[in-house]
Amino acid sequence: MPQRLEPIDVFSRDLTAHDSAVAILLTTVRVHTWLGSRPLTSASGFFFRRGSRLYLVTNRHVFADVPSNHFPDRVDIDLHTDARDLTRYTVVTIPLYGGGLGLWRQATDSAGSVDVAAIELDVSRMPLDCVLQTFNTAHLDAGPDVVTIGDALTVIGFPLGFHDTIHHLAVARGASIASAYGVRFQQQGYFLTDARTHRGSSGSPVLRRRTHAQCADASLLSWQLLGIHSSRIGMRPRDLQEDESLGLNCAWYADVLKTLTQ
Repeated sequence: MPQRLEPIDVFSRDLTAHDSAVAILLTTVRVHTWLGSRPLTSASGFFFRRGSRLYLVTNRHVFADVPSNHFPDRVDIDLHTDARDLTRYTVVTIPLYGGGLGLWRQATDSAGSVDVAAIELDVSRMPLDCVLQTFNTAHLDAGPDVVTIGDALTVIGFPLGFHDTIHHLAVARGASIASAYGVRFQQQGYFLTDARTHRGSSGSPVLRRRTHAQCADASLLSWQLLGIHSSRIGMRPRDLQEDESLGLNCAWYADVLKTLTQ
């Protein structure tokens, strides 16, 4: 069955064939940002587990963004509460500040800020019957596979907020690696993807299906977490009437999660 939360731990159960088909979608949630009683924006996020600790991962600019004067004080996410009836869910509120300080973790590298943030969830205060799936450090390892330019990717999220509103499931967009993987594009901590993306996709997991025989099945372990989608690449000068959008996007390398969750 999909993963359930216990007050003191997070643990996995065996997946049935039906559950395996939706397991990857249960990793990802729509993130609603709020300032007081005022709704602000909608983005995407996913769950990452480190031992017994559970984190919500998204872009740093979802939690705080100086250029757009975006400073929410909390976020809401929808959690499923029945593994067999995905229409049932509950809304969980996550405060972003405590004692006047931001509760999320963010990172910097030699080039500056990394647009990834992780906030730890208090498992003991979450509904006992909530159903979700998580990534962990095993999903960061390519194993025997070689990741290279042109590889097919999947970006799971909520573009323009669009999703299955009955079953509260995200949607997936196809993509491919568009820059030299493993090389920091323009010396930044991200690589490029070729994909059609929209607002609301910020914080989506960028995934690659493992090709090794032992992993080529329908389980969550068949996926490698390569990156976190951040934004579309804009080019200047570009004639908005003559030139199409590049269709290229930033995906921050997911190995930053080892630092953010250690």
